[in-house]
Amino acid sequence: MPGSRIRRIWPNTDPVTKALASLSDVASGYDAIVFDQWGVLHDGSAPSSAAVAALTELKARGHMLAVLTNSGRRAAPNAARLTALGFPPDLFDCVMSSGEALWHEFAAHRTAFTRLHAITSRPDDAIDWAAGLEVNFVPIEEAEAVLLMGVADDALPGAYDGVFAVALERGLPVLCSNPDRTAPRPGGAIVVMPGMLAHDHANAGGEVRYVGKPHVPIFRAVEAALDLPPERVLMVGDSLEHDIAGAAAAGWDSVFICGGLHAQSFRSGEVGETVAELARSMDTPLPEFTLETVR
Repeated sequence: MPGSRIRRIWPNTDPVTKALASLSDVASGYDAIVFDQWGVLHDGSAPSSAAVAALTELKARGHMLAVLTNSGRRAAPNAARLTALGFPPDLFDCVMSSGEALWHEFAAHRTAFTRLHAITSRPDDAIDWAAGLEVNFVPIEEAEAVLLMGVADDALPGAYDGVFAVALERGLPVLCSNPDRTAPRPGGAIVVMPGMLAHDHANAGGEVRYVGKPHVPIFRAVEAALDLPPERVLMVGDSLEHDIAGAAAAGWDSVFICGGLHAQSFRSGEVGETVAELARSMDTPLPEFTLETVR
């Protein structure tokens, strides 16, 4: 039921997640609905087919809407991307990115590094992110820490091995502001994301600090922005590891979008059983609800 705080522990339960026809089936149980971005609201080039209409209707019915995205960039460029894809500019009450959360940590001097080596998907991303901070970007040999913001979609395997080798040798912490390991792209392609590199570095003995989903502080930041308790917030996401597990840890209910990151797994078989098997294999909680796509 909406607002339930029951969580499932494997392997002793049968699939109990409820399939929805649309978000309106359960929206009345929540004051705010928080959406992941890639694979849920859009694929980077176009919005999900019914997403704009569905969110506009939810807003008209009085729901607060927010975006919570594992993006190393700040909130403003993420909001601008959504507007460019056709979402009304006043639709969202809050856009929170992992890059935004990290920026505020630096601004509040909770993270004190001033010399960073940046790994980004676009050449100017690090400079844009650091606007207003006392931060310089330097070669890895001169850095106090590595800022792992993004990975180019066309990056070759091993492209960053040299940087991580030096970071490991020098004992530099890696600040991963996008914990996603993979992400969907148009046409069903799946690309490597910063979280994959960060986990590989941690497995090699390196120090990694993650900012973003599934870690609870970023969920609390959204609650604070919306001024709501956890039981009044619903998460809609396509990553069991980040969206669903993070929501469970924060005390939020969640809707798992089957047509996003894990779409290939749902080409055959019963939805509830498939979700349960994925959750078992990834050691994550079950979502309260499933939905094929945002509508």
